[in-house]
Amino acid sequence: MREDYLRKAQTIITDPNILINVVSSRVKQLRDGAKPMIESLERLDLEDVAMRELIEGKLRYSVPSLGIKDSRD
Repeated sequence: MREDYLRKAQTIITDPNILINVVSSRVKQLRDGAKPMIESLERLDLEDVAMRELIEGKLRYSVPSLGIKDSRD
């Protein structure tokens, strides 16, 4: 895994648990035959492909609401 990609990805998704889930979900899709949404002249690990997709804004993700209400309501 490339450190520079990881640092850039961490500026987009600051919660490490969410970042891990997003990247690992995309890696699973790539392993299952999904085509990369980026082009690269170098050979990248699937984790690096997923992070580059995130960095370049090609990877969409959503974080579901926890549904927690404020106790003051």
